[in-house]
Amino acid sequence: MQPIVAGHHINVGAIFRSAAALDVDAVLVTPRCADPLYRRAIRVSMGTVFQVPWVRLEHWTADLQTVKDAGFLTAAMALKDDSLTLDQLGARVRGSGEKLALILGTEGNGLGEATIHHADVTVKIPMSHGVDSLNVAAASAVAFWETRP
Repeated sequence: MQPIVAGHHINVGAIFRSAAALDVDAVLVTPRCADPLYRRAIRVSMGTVFQVPWVRLEHWTADLQTVKDAGFLTAAMALKDDSLTLDQLGARVRGSGEKLALILGTEGNGLGEATIHHADVTVKIPMSHGVDSLNVAAASAVAFWETRP
């Protein structure tokens, strides 16, 4: 599994920490994503930015197509009515052995419409008690756990 992330240094660091803990293969960061080697990101990650392989993508939609061409199912974390639930996605990839690239957006704005359009599927974490979403770092940990091989 590979997450593709965009976001703030603190969230990027927390995503790397979860990626390391939950056996994610690599992290791909978008062109405008905060620098994983920024001091605050390194500290929040507890140094895992040096353990988990990562690369910065240079041309977002073209690079997303490259990920798809490499045989990955691209799943955009987005609050859409027609989104799969995270447990549905987890069952799909565990049952098929399909390679997965999760796409995580920025805190607040989430993913852009162009990114959602280019993803193979959208996926959401079902929420209770009127909560509509989780912090991107928390959502990444939940998604990494649920979609583990």
